[in-house]
Amino acid sequence: MCTERAHPPLPRSHAIREEAWLHFGGGRERSTGPPSVACRRGAAPRSAGCVRKCTEGGSPRAAARLAPGSPAMLRAVPRAAAGHARGGVLQWLSVGGTMYLLVAVLSLIPRAACLAELKAFVVAHSHMDVGWVYTVQESMHAYAANVYSSVVEELMKGKQRKFIAVEQEFFRLWWDTVATEMHKQQVHQLLQEGRLEFIIGGQVMHDEAVTQIDDQILQLTEGHGFLYETFGMRPQFSWHVDPFGASATTPTLFALAGFNAHLISRIDYDLKDDMQKTKKLQFVWRGSPSLSENQEIFTHVMDQYSYCTPSQIPFSNRSGFYWNGIAVFPDPPKDGVYPNMSLPVTDATIHLYAQTMVANIKRRAAWFRTADVLWPWGCDKQFFNASVQYSNMDPLLDYINKHADQFGVTVQYSTVSDYFQAVYNRNLTWDIQNDQDFLPYSTEPFQAWTGFYTSRSVLKGIARRASSLLYAGESFFTQYVRKYPAGSVCKFWALRQLRSLRWAVSEVQHHDGITGTESPKVKDMYMSHLMHGMLNVKKLMASIILDTDNAEKKGKFYSYVDNKDTEKQGTKNIEQYIIVYNPLAWNITTFVIVTMSYSAVSVYDELGHPVPAQIQSSAEFPGIYDLHILVTISGLSYRRYSVKSSTGKESAFIARSVKYGRKVTKRADRQSRQLIPVLSDCYTVMLDQDTNLMYSIMDRETNRTVQVTQEFLEYHVNGDVRKGPVSDNYLFTPNGSAVRESEAVRLEVVSGNLLKEIRQYFYRNITAQDYIYMVYSRIYSVPGGYDDKLLCHRIEQEYRTGPLELNREAILRTSTNLNTKQILHTDDNGYQMQKRPYKAYVNNTVARNYYPMVQTAYIEDDSMRLMLLAERSHGVSSQGNGHVEVMLHRRLWNNLEWDLNYNLTLNDTSVVRPVFWLILGTKPVADVLYQRSGLALNHRPVVMYGELTADKAKPQEQLHSVQSDPITLPDNLHLQTLSIPGWTYSSNHTEQLQNIHKGIRKQEDADFKRVLLRIRHLYEVGEDPVLSQPATVNLKSLLKGLGTVVLVEERSLTGTWDINTLDRWKWKTEQHLSKGLSGDTKKTTANCTVTIHPKEIRTFFVYFQNQ
Repeated sequence: MCTERAHPPLPRSHAIREEAWLHFGGGRERSTGPPSVACRRGAAPRSAGCVRKCTEGGSPRAAARLAPGSPAMLRAVPRAAAGHARGGVLQWLSVGGTMYLLVAVLSLIPRAACLAELKAFVVAHSHMDVGWVYTVQESMHAYAANVYSSVVEELMKGKQRKFIAVEQEFFRLWWDTVATEMHKQQVHQLLQEGRLEFIIGGQVMHDEAVTQIDDQILQLTEGHGFLYETFGMRPQFSWHVDPFGASATTPTLFALAGFNAHLISRIDYDLKDDMQKTKKLQFVWRGSPSLSENQEIFTHVMDQYSYCTPSQIPFSNRSGFYWNGIAVFPDPPKDGVYPNMSLPVTDATIHLYAQTMVANIKRRAAWFRTADVLWPWGCDKQFFNASVQYSNMDPLLDYINKHADQFGVTVQYSTVSDYFQAVYNRNLTWDIQNDQDFLPYSTEPFQAWTGFYTSRSVLKGIARRASSLLYAGESFFTQYVRKYPAGSVCKFWALRQLRSLRWAVSEVQHHDGITGTESPKVKDMYMSHLMHGMLNVKKLMASIILDTDNAEKKGKFYSYVDNKDTEKQGTKNIEQYIIVYNPLAWNITTFVIVTMSYSAVSVYDELGHPVPAQIQSSAEFPGIYDLHILVTISGLSYRRYSVKSSTGKESAFIARSVKYGRKVTKRADRQSRQLIPVLSDCYTVMLDQDTNLMYSIMDRETNRTVQVTQEFLEYHVNGDVRKGPVSDNYLFTPNGSAVRESEAVRLEVVSGNLLKEIRQYFYRNITAQDYIYMVYSRIYSVPGGYDDKLLCHRIEQEYRTGPLELNREAILRTSTNLNTKQILHTDDNGYQMQKRPYKAYVNNTVARNYYPMVQTAYIEDDSMRLMLLAERSHGVSSQGNGHVEVMLHRRLWNNLEWDLNYNLTLNDTSVVRPVFWLILGTKPVADVLYQRSGLALNHRPVVMYGELTADKAKPQEQLHSVQSDPITLPDNLHLQTLSIPGWTYSSNHTEQLQNIHKGIRKQEDADFKRVLLRIRHLYEVGEDPVLSQPATVNLKSLLKGLGTVVLVEERSLTGTWDINTLDRWKWKTEQHLSKGLSGDTKKTTANCTVTIHPKEIRTFFVYFQNQ
C-alpha cells in the first residue's frame, strides 16, 4: 500500500484560464462533474470531447465551446432560448474584458408546491475511488493525501465549515503514513464538534450487484472497527452514490449496522424520471421480506444531478463550483496551478454564481416533498486544495443568505446527518418500498450496465476464493488461540497475516474493483494484494498445523494458493500427506482433488485405514492424473490423509474412459435418437450420441425427466462508435441474438466406482485443430455409510473459456422443456432471491434483461426446478421459455476516446475456468438443498500438503485433537463469522470514549480474548415448512470445544454497538403513524441461549475462561 509520508505541495489558488462553456439542449441527466470525471462511464460521445458521465449518464447534452459574437454563439442563442420555458432571460456578463452569455433561469424552475423558504444543506465531499483508473498508491500521491490534509487544516479556520469522509482505505493510509500529530488532534476535535463526519465508514463504497454478503460485511466491519477504536464514533448514515444499481441486501445490512438512513443514486433512468415527477425519491425500504419492518430503513434516492455539483455554467470555466480544478496524475503540478480551475468568486461573479446555485437548488427541491434540499458540493477527486474551495464558497453562501428574501433560499454547510435530521424532524408519513431491488441499471435505452456482472471473470474468481480462504483462516486461527494458548506461533504475526487478506478482500469490493471496470494496472494491483494475502494466510495455517501436530514437526510442509483460472497445479510426485480443513459448521462429505504424476496410489486416514479414492487421466495434460479422494470431516475440523504409491487391492480405483468422435451439432429433428446414459445414485444424464450434447436429466427420486441441452454461444458487439453503441467494461450492448460459434463437439465419458465425468470439447467446425470451449460434468456415487445428501444431488460442471476473439461475449445457454413463462430467479448478494420476469423494451431488450448472479439462479415450472450455483458472479438471463443463459467471459475493444485514454476497453485475453453446480429436483427438495450447497461450493475444504518421510509413515493412534467437540449448527443456520478481530476497544461505550480521551490505546496492542461470532438464518419465512422455523442455539454448548464461555455480548452487525443501547430512528409510515426509536428486543438470555429467526444475522462478542 501507499508509503508516501510527505504529501505533495498544495496548489495555489486563482490561476485561471478564462474559457466559456455553454451547454444547451435536453438530457435526462445533467453532467455535473469537472471534465475529467463528468465525462465518465457509459455515455455516447460528446461534441466537445466529453464522452462519459460521472453521475448518471442519460442523453448526452450538446456542448459547444463558443466565443462571444462568433457564428456558433449566434446560432446557439436562439437554441438556448427555445430550449427553456417562456420567461427565460438572456444576460451578457463581462469578466476581465471578455463577454459571457448567461441563461438566467430562476423564474423557469418548477416550484416545490406549498413549500416555505427552501433550506439547502451544502455537503462538501470528495468521491475517492479505491482503484478504478489509478492505483491506490497513485491516487494517494496525486490527490488523496492532500484531500485530508487540506480539508482538516481548512475546517479549523472556519467554525461554519463542514466535510464528510467516506472511504476508509484512503483515510487510514493518510492517518498512518501522512497525518501529523497536529492533524490527528484536529481530527478528534472536528469529530467532536460534528464538523467532520464519517459516512458509511467501510473500507470502500462496495459494489451492490456482484459482491457477496460476507464480503460486504467484512469491509464494513474493517472500517467501523478502525473508526470506533480510534475515535469512538459509529457511522449512522450511508452515501452509496456510485454503485451501479442498488441491491435490496444493502439497506438490510446498513439497518443491522445501526444506520438511521440510507442514500443511493444510480437507479434506472426511466424509474428515476417517474420518481422525480411524483416526488417518490424518498421512502422507507424494507429490503428483507422476512425481517420486514424490524430492519427497515429510510432511503433517499439522489435526483438526476446525483452526487456532483452542476459544473457547466456559462460564465466560468467548465469546472463550475470546483475552484481547485481537477486532479493531475501522476504528480501534482509544482506551481499549484491545476487545469480548469473555476473563476474565483469576486464582486463581478458572486451574483451570477448565486443565481446559478439557487436555480439548481430550486430545481432539485421540486422533486422532493420537504423544503430541505441536499446539495452535494464535490465530485470525483475533489478538495485536494480545500483552501481555494472554502475561500470561494464562504462568501458565496454568505451572499445568498444575505439575499435570502430575494432568492427564497437559505444555505449552510452541512453533514449528511444534518440533512437527514431535518427531514426526520418534519414528521411526514412515508411510502414503504418492498424487498424489490433496483437492478439492472440503465442510463439510456442503449446503455444497460449489465456487462460488468461478468467483466474480468478471473478477478471475480480470485476475489471469491480469497474470501473463502480468509473465512477458513479466521476460524482456524481462532481455534488455535483458544486451544493452544502457549503455542509457538506468534499471535501478533498471525494477526498481521490475516489482516493483510482482510484488507485485500475489503479493497476489491470497491464498486470499480470486483466489478471488473478498472484499468489493467488497477486490476493487477487488486490481484497482487489478494495473492499476497492468500499466501500469508496459507503460511499461517501451515504454521499452526506444524505447531500442533508434533508427530509431523520434522516433516516438510508446504502449501500453494490455488489459481485455477490461470494455471494447472503442479503435480505431486512424492509420497505425501494432505491436510483437509472443513471451514463450515456442519459435517461434510465431499471429494478433494490432488494432481499426481502416477496412477498407482493408495490413500489412508490417520488410523491407517484405506480411504475411497478414484484416479483418472487429466483431461488437458498428458501423463498427469487427477486423484479424487472421498473425505468426511466434522465442522471446523481437519483430517490428515496419507497418499502412497501402491499396486495392491487398497489402491485407488483407476477409471475407464470411452471416447466418441466429433459430431456436428446442427441437425434436423429426428424421430429417434441414440442416447448414452450416465448414472449416479440421484441422476441419470442422457447424452445424444448424434450430437455429443446433453439431452436430458432424470431425477431418480421422482423418475421425472427434464430435457436439458447446453451449448456455448457468443454475442457479437460493435467496437466502432461511429457505427453505433458499444459494449465496454460496464455496458452490454449486443448487435443481436447470440450466435452459435461451435459446429462440432467431441465427447469422452470417464467412469469409475465413485464418480463419472462427462468431457465435452467444442470446436468451431468439424476439422478445427483446437477446441474453443470445454466442459466437465461430474456426478457421484457414494459408498454406503457416507452421507451423500449434498454430494449426490448435484452435477458439478467446470468450464474452460477463452481466449475469445475480439468483441465477443461468451455465454452458456441451458435449454429445457420446463414451462417457466420466461421467469428467472436470481440472488441478491447470496442473501435473498429476486423474481425476474422477462420485460420487453423498445431497444436493447437482451441486455436489459440481464441480472447479476452472485451465487444462485433458477428456473422452474409447476413441479420441477433447475438451480445453478456459482463460485463467482456472472450475468444471467432467460431469453426464452425454459432457457437460462450465463455469461462466462467478455473480450472487448472500442475506439471511444475516453475508453482509450484510460485503458478501459476490456481487452481481456485470459482463460477462465468457472465452476457451477446444477441441482434438479422438486421445489421442496431444491429448497432444502440449495442454501447449504451454495455455501459448500463457496467454502470448499482447504487442502494443504506435506511430504512423508520414512520414519513418519506410521499411522497415528487417534484423530487430531481438533476433531474433539466440533462446532455444528442446525441445518438452517450458518456460522457466518468466527474470528479474533484483534480490536482493543472497550465494549462499554462510555469507557471507550474515556480511554480515547486518556490516550490509553497503543497502536501495537491487540486483544486476543474477544471472539467475534456471527450466525445467519439461511431461510425466508414460509420458504420451507421445517427449515423456515426459528432455530435455538446454546452458545456455551456450541463453542464448548473452544473453552468455557463466561460472557456473551450481543452487538450490532459490525460490532460497534451494544444491541441493548442501539435505538435507530423509526420513520413514520402508514403502518406506523408515529416516529420514534426502534430498539432491538431480541436479547441474549442469561444462559447464552439465542433463538434466531428467518434471515436474521446475529452478532456476538464471546469471552472465554482463561486457560
